Order: sequence, then C-alpha cells, then structure tokens
Amino acid sequence: MASLSGLASALESYRGRDRLIRVLGYCCQLVGGVLVEQCPARSEVGTRLLVVSTQLSHCRTILRLFDDLAMFVYTKQYGLGAQEEDAFVRLVSVLGNLADQLYYPCEHVAWAADTRVLHVDSSRWWTLSTALWALSLLLGIASPLARGKRRAVEAQMQSEMLSLLSNLADLANAVHWLPRGVLWAGRFPLWLVGLMGTISSLLSIYQAVRAGGQAEAATP
Repeated sequence: MASLSGLASALESYRGRDRLIRVLGYCCQLVGGVLVEQCPARSEVGTRLLVVSTQLSHCRTILRLFDDLAMFVYTKQYGLGAQEEDAFVRLVSVLGNLADQLYYPCEHVAWAADTRVLHVDSSRWWTLSTALWALSLLLGIASPLARGKRRAVEAQMQSEMLSLLSNLADLANAVHWLPRGVLWAGRFPLWLVGLMGTISSLLSIYQAVRAGGQAEAATP
C-alpha cells in the first residue's frame, strides 16, 4: 500500500506524470520496435505499441507548451550562477539554461506548424529544437564531469554519474533525430531509440526517488 501511495503522490505532480509518460512511451517503442523488426508474427502488436509510443510523445509535447514560464523563473533565479564555485560549471550552466529557454518556443512553433496553426515549415523548427536539446545535453555532460572532479563525497559523485549516463543516452537519440549526415543521424532502429530513451527515463526516475528518500531522511 505504501508503494501505491507513493506512486499516487508522484502522479499528482507534473514532473511525476511526465516521467511516467516518458518511460512508458520509450518502453512501448523498445518492445514495439523489437516485435516489428525481429518477430514478424507479432508485427501487428508491435505496430500498435509504436502508435501508443507516438501518442504518448505527442502528449508530452503538448504538456511542454506550458513549460516556458517555469523555465524562465528557474533561469532568472539561477542568474549568472554566483552560487557555483567553479567558473567553468557556472559558464556551461548559464549556456545550458539559455539553450533550454530557447528550446521551448522552437518546439512550440514546430508543433503549431504540424497542426497547421502556423503556415511554416515544421521540419526546420524541429531540427532547431533538437539541436538546442543536443546542445543542452552536451553542456549538461560537461557540467557533471567538472563537478565530479571537484566532489569527493560518494553520494554526490554517484548523482553526477547518473546524470552523465542519462544525458549520454538522451544525446544518442538527439543526434539520431538531427538531419542525415550529422554523425549517426537517422541510423538508429526504432528499438534502439526506445532502449536509449528507456535507460535515460529509468535513471531519471531513480534519481527522483533517491532524492525524495534523502529529503525524507533529512527531515527531523
């Protein structure tokens, strides 16, 4: 019952729902991709799972239409990162916040173009939003690497390592979604995209649960 209560509590928050939708979407893509490509007898089931994955992805895209203000508040509060001891971490964090802030309106325009709310070429805006996401991930990877070198506390090192692995998995997919000719863009099979996304999503959920447990333990 305690686990069900914890799940229900997590689903009451936007971030909790988003994490669940994300992991379900990528799991459906992973299993669906394997069934379609490796199990012809189950290809119909695989195709249905891929449809579910696509719809869950669309759901997250629509929910992100309301993320701009929250991102702006976070960026404003972080400012120039005066609380960071390391100048390099401060620089990449500020640039990462800028990339994230620009990502949202670009994705919104791409979505609006796909739904024909705006009469523009959506592919260019999807490419731009994906490039900004990839840049944010690269900056995020640089930040854990720099922080990891300075932090000797085991728990903090583990947190930075998990963030690094999660960002690397997402970066693999981000590059895949860039225009062909850029590194391995367009070369991943569906199941591999699902696998990378599932790994990243599970790591994110684990970190959130771990952080929540540590917060409870610290509460007198």
